[in-house]
Amino acid sequence: MAGCHFLLLFSLTLASSSVYGEDLSRMAANGRVHKRLRREWIWNKMHISEGKNETLPHHVGRIISSIQNSNAMYVLEGDGANSIFKVDEHTGDVSAYQTLDREQKAEYQLTAHILDRTTNKSLEPPSKFRIIVQDVNDNAPVFDQRVYNGSVLEMSPIGTSVTTVTAVDADDPTLLGYADVDYKVIEGENYFRIDKSGVIRTAVANLDREQKATYEIVVQAIDGKGLQAAESGTATVRITLIDINDNSPTFNPTTYHFEVLENVTLNGEVGRLKVEDIDEPQNRNTKYSFVGGTFQDTFLIIPKPYTNEGIIKPKKPLDFEKTPSYQFRVEATDGDISYFNSKTKGAKSIATVNIKVLDVDEPPVFEKPSYAFEVLEDSDIKVPIGHVSAIDPDRAKREIRYRVLRSSYFKISNTGYIFAERPLDREEQSWHNITVAANEIENGRILTQLETHVQVYVKVLDRNDNAPEFAEPYQPGVCENAPPGKVIIRISAVDKDEMLPGMRFTYSLTSEESNFTLIDNYDNTANITVKYGEFNRELVKIHYLPIVISDNGAPEQSSTNTLTILVCKCDESGKFTFCEEAAKQVGVSIQALVAIFVCILTIFVIMLLIALRRRHKKDLNVLGKNVAEIHEQLVAYDEEGGGEMDTTSYDVSILNSARQSSMTSPRMTRETMPYMYSQVQKPPRHGLSGTGEMAIMIEMKKDEADNDGDLLPYDTLHIFGFEGAESIAESLSSLGSGSSDSDIDYDFLNDWGPRFKMLAELYGLESEEDFAY
Repeated sequence: MAGCHFLLLFSLTLASSSVYGEDLSRMAANGRVHKRLRREWIWNKMHISEGKNETLPHHVGRIISSIQNSNAMYVLEGDGANSIFKVDEHTGDVSAYQTLDREQKAEYQLTAHILDRTTNKSLEPPSKFRIIVQDVNDNAPVFDQRVYNGSVLEMSPIGTSVTTVTAVDADDPTLLGYADVDYKVIEGENYFRIDKSGVIRTAVANLDREQKATYEIVVQAIDGKGLQAAESGTATVRITLIDINDNSPTFNPTTYHFEVLENVTLNGEVGRLKVEDIDEPQNRNTKYSFVGGTFQDTFLIIPKPYTNEGIIKPKKPLDFEKTPSYQFRVEATDGDISYFNSKTKGAKSIATVNIKVLDVDEPPVFEKPSYAFEVLEDSDIKVPIGHVSAIDPDRAKREIRYRVLRSSYFKISNTGYIFAERPLDREEQSWHNITVAANEIENGRILTQLETHVQVYVKVLDRNDNAPEFAEPYQPGVCENAPPGKVIIRISAVDKDEMLPGMRFTYSLTSEESNFTLIDNYDNTANITVKYGEFNRELVKIHYLPIVISDNGAPEQSSTNTLTILVCKCDESGKFTFCEEAAKQVGVSIQALVAIFVCILTIFVIMLLIALRRRHKKDLNVLGKNVAEIHEQLVAYDEEGGGEMDTTSYDVSILNSARQSSMTSPRMTRETMPYMYSQVQKPPRHGLSGTGEMAIMIEMKKDEADNDGDLLPYDTLHIFGFEGAESIAESLSSLGSGSSDSDIDYDFLNDWGPRFKMLAELYGLESEEDFAY
């Protein structure tokens, strides 16, 4: 550093004169005194006490420079410069203009400058220093929260930890005793205490939750110098005692009376025993035991901790007729109780229970839970298969009736004997599971509400009623040049009857004249071998070998089965190269034939009904026509008149004469034209023939109608008047009714109902003037 450096000195003795003096003495002792000293910064902080009560400003220190310059000026920069701290620009004295609080700010960083007042330039480089606020014991400890919560098991030993509280002193912890905190319980000290670390512990060992479940204590915090805060120096601690199982259950009351129906279910409720256990539900483990009476196998008691109850339930069905009442004693205990902390020390509580069973009209009861019978198949249906029996369990002892449910194979008598409806076939069904219902009878009436069911199992025993037959449809082949003794096939048999141990099948041929031999292997199989050989496919391509298969049952059964053997062409190694295909036998079972017949008969009946319905509809349509429609269909004309009552426009006799006319119609010459209607010869009528214009027109219209092959004729005169002449009932036309000399009385048509009203009006006996034809 050049000769322009200045020396900063403090007014504090230890920080200024002593340090500077030691430096000069050291240089003098060494004998090295220079005209110009090399100076370095040998200070970095000042001190001031917080909270001074003196008059402001408070002197902190001084900055002194060795530079002799009348224009020298001292300036401060940094924390609180020119506000909290100010410097005398002439003397360098630093002063504090506010009361300082170390807990708000414990240190200030400042920078000192010496400037030329005229030029405002630095005479020396700036120097940084700190002002340390010295602590005084002016803060009491404060709890970090006002309320604390803690818990501890009831009956815990002395000194058991409950919770921890914490208070903080803002004073400087480096100064002895300033930040130390002591704790004290000022409320609740009889039950709890607190140590120097703030841990609250139990002061007694008999804290009982059932007497008092929660405690609220107040703790105080004091610093090491005895300073304490008025409000923030205390805190409230809420302590909860945790329950333990330390109380035995007791009955309340000690005598119980219950009534229950005898038909109560096994899961039903008989009654409830009430016990008192002042522990919390999770710490209740009441157990009930029978201490008197012999009904442990009849009832059980299920504890319900949250309600302090014991529920009595039956273990087996109750019977009023056998036991109308029960009495027993029950003990309530708690197997998990803490006897060390318990005040009752295992005391027992006993109650007397009285149960009265009420009578109920019960359904019948079978002697057995199920029945099993055996019957030989095809047995006489009049012989009973087995017998079931049920009784009325009540005192009334009513009569019992039986019936078989949902079975077409069996029936049952009123006395319980089971019979077969038809002969049973083991091969059809070997086991039958049926349900028998039993009902009580009162005054000849079946009580359907009193019904009991029982399962009956019937096993159908086998009778040897089926003959053995081939196990499969065999169709072996044999080479034309097969040598004698060649085995063609091994056959076996099956029997629909039960194959008991010792069942044997025997095989034999119906004739020895064939070219084959049968050898019984005595293991229910047989070999078919070649007898002579030399088969000729040109003569016989297929051989049918009848084989008799018999069993050794009682009675013995046998059947004849035909074995089809094909004569085949073979190669040199004996392998078949070509075999004739045997004709397959096609058969239809009786059941299939019956089904086909029923289907055909059903179709025939349906078709017959359809035809009858159509005919009935046609009759209704004819009868439904009114008189005007009928008359309009008789003739077709484009002239005036022609109505039913019109007798002036034309003479109706002309129509009649048309039928008697010998005029040859043009249609008679068309021999090659097929007629839509059959040609009939008209019988001659008495009367004159009319050859008027109307007759010619009618003949033409009839001719058109006869030769029109596409549409039906529009005029009904052709149908009823012309062709109706050959009908047994003769013509249905009313054209000739006016001159008819028939003696038939049609009044009976009035009695046939509304459908024949039209005919009754047309053909009934009326005055001659009503018919103006």
